[in-house]
Amino acid sequence: MRMYGEFDFIASIREMFADMPKRGFEGIGDDCAVLPMGDEALVFTSDMLNEGIHFLADKSTAYQIGYKSVMVNISDVAAMGAKPVATLLSLALPEERFGEWSEDFMKGYYAASKKYGVKLVGGDTTKSESGVCVSVTAIGRAPKANIKRRKGAKVGDVVMVTGELGASAAGLRDVLAEKLRTRNAKIHLMPEAQVLEGEWLGKQEAVHAMCDISDGVASDLQHILDESKKSAIVSALPVAKGAKWSDAFGGGEDYKLLITVDKSQAEELAKRFERKFGAPLYNIGRITKPNCDVYHIGIEQDNGEVLYSSAGWGGYSHF
Repeated sequence: MRMYGEFDFIASIREMFADMPKRGFEGIGDDCAVLPMGDEALVFTSDMLNEGIHFLADKSTAYQIGYKSVMVNISDVAAMGAKPVATLLSLALPEERFGEWSEDFMKGYYAASKKYGVKLVGGDTTKSESGVCVSVTAIGRAPKANIKRRKGAKVGDVVMVTGELGASAAGLRDVLAEKLRTRNAKIHLMPEAQVLEGEWLGKQEAVHAMCDISDGVASDLQHILDESKKSAIVSALPVAKGAKWSDAFGGGEDYKLLITVDKSQAEELAKRFERKFGAPLYNIGRITKPNCDVYHIGIEQDNGEVLYSSAGWGGYSHF
């Protein structure tokens, strides 16, 4: 029997509110909600980071936590092909975190915001009796034609990612082992959103669907398949140095971008991406027809055999 999980809960919320007036919004189903406004669109996303779940306060500095709080949110904006322009920040802090800790947190938050010109425009603060809780709402904007969604994947599309995967999961192991200065530990503690890459990919007609890799390819590609009503075969993954294949497939918190691209234009897009950003686009598989309304990820073996999991491949889930 399959366990009721985070994404089941989100699906039930989506169904519950399906009969509510849309008021112009495109709602649950993408990295951000979308509000078209003439030829432009605003996008909105909200994310929480809780002590003990998303960060360990005894192994992360307040500066690192503040920095990460911005990056994980503007990554969602980038995944829509939009430019982040503002955030709202709500903080619940234990009494001992007010003062030096909270000031260092805000220095990290400011550094990440300044990097991409993202203005902090409001929020809330309150006391916590059970650790630090950070809630950020990020707002972005883009020409309406540039907005990328999860539902756009087409049969025959090439599935690509914008960088090596698994470094954050490997970095978490290093952090737990008190190896805080390794390359992967630093990536885990202070991730970088691919803001410029996302905005550029939003302008490319060859890109049919996009999302960021926050929960692992196993989960995030599945989101694209569910929204697009397609299946996919994964044939390769670019595994970061020091990481395992399982880290790259299901580890999460890499904050690279996952895209599906018109097959006839994928090679040329990869060349232009590398010229623009000095880094490759990695071809990891292809979009296929679904089998009886079940949207599977198949993993292609070296001998050409494709393995499927009836329960799905997992990936990170909060529940």
